Amino acid sequence: MTESFVLQRETHIAAPRASVFAFLTDPEKIVQWMGSEAVTEMHPGGMYLLKGVGSATARGAFREVVPVHRLAYSFGWEGNEEVPPGSGLIEIDLIERDGGTLLRMTHSGLPTEATRDAHSKGWAHYLHRLTKVAAGQDPGPDRGPSGTRNA
Repeated sequence: MTESFVLQRETHIAAPRASVFAFLTDPEKIVQWMGSEAVTEMHPGGMYLLKGVGSATARGAFREVVPVHRLAYSFGWEGNEEVPPGSGLIEIDLIERDGGTLLRMTHSGLPTEATRDAHSKGWAHYLHRLTKVAAGQDPGPDRGPSGTRNA
């Protein structure tokens, strides 16, 4: 069995869960903090598609959709043999905490330490942007995370 690497992150967002959930699922809201185009079909088996600010496109399918509480979807990059579409799993839980939302994210199924580290840089960049936009701040134009292959 091939070892896979897991990335976990938590961030507190000064916004209610419903607002954070909308920024994770509504294509018009997603592109305010990540990527240039998004398609979401919000049901198990439905498509998750995100065109990055560069040439990379992420694709997967929703496995769980529990409004304002939890999302789980497969994830990978088109044209990438190391992390192909559907090869990883992203799980996001939204928890009411301290007048806002604790976002707890796990990205599993990453094949190497290097891919985990690259995705860690990407998630740090994008969760920072999500934290700002969901709290009503302008994160500015997205130029992608520096130092990642899929930016």
